[in-house]
Amino acid sequence: MSEHRRKPPQPQGGGRAAARRGQSGSSSGRRAAPRGATGSPSDSYGSGSRGSGGEERTYGSRAEARRAAQRGGGRRAGTAGPGRAGGRAAPPGKKRIIDYPRWDKDGWRRWTPSWKLVSGLCIAFFGSLVAVAGIGYAMVSVPSEENAMALSENNVYYWADGTQMVATGSGQNRQNVTIDRIPEAMQWAVISAENKSFYEDSGIDPMGIARALGNMATGGDTQGGSTITQQFVKNTYLSQDQTISRKFKEMFISIKVGTKLTKKEILQGYLNTSYYGRGAYGIQAAAQTYYGKDAVDLTPSECAFLAALLKGPTYFDPAGNTNLDSSATAEKNRERSEERWSWILEQMHADKHLSDAEYQKAIKGYPEPQGRKAIKGMTGQVSYLVDTAKRYVLKNSDITEAQFDQGGYQIHTTFEKDKVDALAKAVKKVEKEKLDPEKREKDQHVQFGAASVKPNDGAIVALYGGAGFENGHFNNNADTSGVPVGSTWKPFVLAAAMEHGTYKTNGEGVSPQSKYNGNDHLQIRNNDGSLVLKKDNTPFFQENETDYKWGYITLHKAMEQSVNTPFVQLGMDVGMKNVADVAEKSGILKDSFADLNASFALGTSTPSAIRMADAYATFAASGKQADPYSVTAVKHKGTELPNFEKPRIKQAMSENVAHNITNVLENVIENGTGYRAQGLGRAAAGKTGTTDKNKSAWWVGYTQQLATAVAMFREDPKDHELLSMNGTAGDESIHGGDVPTQIWTEYMKVALKGEDDPGFPKAEKIGAIADGIGAPSPTPTATETEEEEKETPTAPPSPTRTEVTPPPPTNTATCGPFGFNCEDDGDESGGTDVGGTDSGGTDGGATSSPDPTTSSDTGNSRGNGNGSDGGLFG
Repeated sequence: MSEHRRKPPQPQGGGRAAARRGQSGSSSGRRAAPRGATGSPSDSYGSGSRGSGGEERTYGSRAEARRAAQRGGGRRAGTAGPGRAGGRAAPPGKKRIIDYPRWDKDGWRRWTPSWKLVSGLCIAFFGSLVAVAGIGYAMVSVPSEENAMALSENNVYYWADGTQMVATGSGQNRQNVTIDRIPEAMQWAVISAENKSFYEDSGIDPMGIARALGNMATGGDTQGGSTITQQFVKNTYLSQDQTISRKFKEMFISIKVGTKLTKKEILQGYLNTSYYGRGAYGIQAAAQTYYGKDAVDLTPSECAFLAALLKGPTYFDPAGNTNLDSSATAEKNRERSEERWSWILEQMHADKHLSDAEYQKAIKGYPEPQGRKAIKGMTGQVSYLVDTAKRYVLKNSDITEAQFDQGGYQIHTTFEKDKVDALAKAVKKVEKEKLDPEKREKDQHVQFGAASVKPNDGAIVALYGGAGFENGHFNNNADTSGVPVGSTWKPFVLAAAMEHGTYKTNGEGVSPQSKYNGNDHLQIRNNDGSLVLKKDNTPFFQENETDYKWGYITLHKAMEQSVNTPFVQLGMDVGMKNVADVAEKSGILKDSFADLNASFALGTSTPSAIRMADAYATFAASGKQADPYSVTAVKHKGTELPNFEKPRIKQAMSENVAHNITNVLENVIENGTGYRAQGLGRAAAGKTGTTDKNKSAWWVGYTQQLATAVAMFREDPKDHELLSMNGTAGDESIHGGDVPTQIWTEYMKVALKGEDDPGFPKAEKIGAIADGIGAPSPTPTATETEEEEKETPTAPPSPTRTEVTPPPPTNTATCGPFGFNCEDDGDESGGTDVGGTDSGGTDGGATSSPDPTTSSDTGNSRGNGNGSDGGLFG
């Protein structure tokens, strides 16, 4: 630095005032150097060495002075007097308990805690944990089997009007037994399967708890990984909430249980409080429920079976639990049960708890359990109502089946007692008039399922599930799957045509006055004109029930007489994805859909009666759809639970599409296969449905106030395969317009008694005339819209079909094709074999119906998922 910029030496001493005077007297008018730059003791604020006699430091430049000022002066400060500023803080007036930030350190060291502070905090933290653990340990009590019994309460179900329907509970199906009355094989079965180290461990599984906490943090399942001791605690603990606090409470109680109870007492408690399914709590109740014997008499093989149930009775009871989960079928459950049963026996053998001889005897044959039995109070239709409501509660909450069966819930349902009674009475009346299983073999194993839903709401007001639990019928036929719906599916095909149009109309809807070929044994074509082929690359032919030559008829007339061929070709022209889309938006669950091949248009899908009633309720409500629901409120010990609000109403299709479908379906009753529904005496609409070989028959009909579906079928009690109803009720064949329509009419008369007859909204003209391939050129006239009413072809000749073809209705020879007395519902055939030797339909179509091709699905599927509120109904 040049000499002329160097600061002159400042006077030594004089304090701050002198320093200021020295600065103010500086020559050349330049700024004074930063404080401390003069070398003055007062300016440096202790910039010298510690003590009073240290040599003071001077700064050679303004930059150096500035840096010194930023550092707060010299390197090590002595005792600071008044006027200190910047740099290190003044020492505290008195000693602090926690010296943080550290007053005697500079820079980052000032903010780094000392080892004393860190050690002290760690000791305090762990000490607090020990104290909390000690307090928690002291406060919890040891659970008992009696406590678990005391927690059992009834579940009370209420009708829609608030009156009590039934009270069910598990308390009566629990009986504690001492460890000496529990076979050793049962004890070792659960130890080998669930907790091999039971007699050695402390009663808690730290890794399992850590895993559960991790799952909770990520939103996963909080269960699993518990020891037998922890499971005993969970079985007897009041709250089953899957929370972190509950997991810690469980840990404290488990530790205390391990110190207060012997291992034998813990094992006894676990076996006496565990849930084995079918409402059975405890090993004694399970032994009686599944084998009709006391627990002490169980064999090792039976013990292994019961131990397998502890994995989850919903999925390991070979009787099946499709009412709780559609995947828990009897077949799948049997497979799971046998696999785990054999595995448990292997583990017992490997653990030396079964000798070679005992193992060979136990593994020799699966110990077949007894069938289900009716629970007290669960008789008639009440058993199915409770079953439906219970399933709905479990699907719409986090409540487990074991928790629910423990009781304490009040369930308010949508079921109306007068309508439930009327539906059951209608089924019994027609059943008594038509069926005589003692005299006619074909009348044996006939079953009915029915459901009634409020349009524009979704409330299930009535259902018929079967003969009753007390009669050994445990499947709910109102909510069952596996029964094809036949021609009741055709309205969805027509609605899709009205909504989306065909490949010819560029998105414009199709009028029901469009004409399609109604002849029997018809080749079906893709959108590009090519023939639809079967899997063996031979042409696919669609069959009608008779070989009558209908020629080109309107879709309106084809629906009236339930002619198959027009709707199969229409489905191909519209695109089966669009048909599926409309059906799903109307309320049908996608899981019940069949393959999207040509036969899809004829009802190869298997939705439940509840879902079919709900979907037709969409037509009745001018296109508005609400998912079906059976519960309006659930309370637990007086506290109302969330998630049981009414389902949201959605516009599934345009109002005019729904009105036009209703107009077409009114004509089915007035002039077609549903003529028996005229007995209702008020405006109604509906559609018949019959499947291949008459294995099922349906009628789904509605007014503006109520939509009801009735299904009839025969089922082999051994393998649950559908059987033909040809010959049932003494008739050559059964159709949807027969028994199902009679039941519907009998029920609806009572259900709607005293109600107004508002009719239906008028349907405005819709869509363009888009005839099928090969149709003659239309000649419009002033009366074109009534053309089909003027068609008067002669009566069709009696069909002459091959042996496998279902025989025609008994009155075919005497009724004309447009006669309203025709019982011909049009056997909804899939047409699986070339030449028409098999009418195909819903049963045969699965093996040889045409593969879906790109050209057969022209539209885009805009699938609308069904809400959680209705997800449980098939």
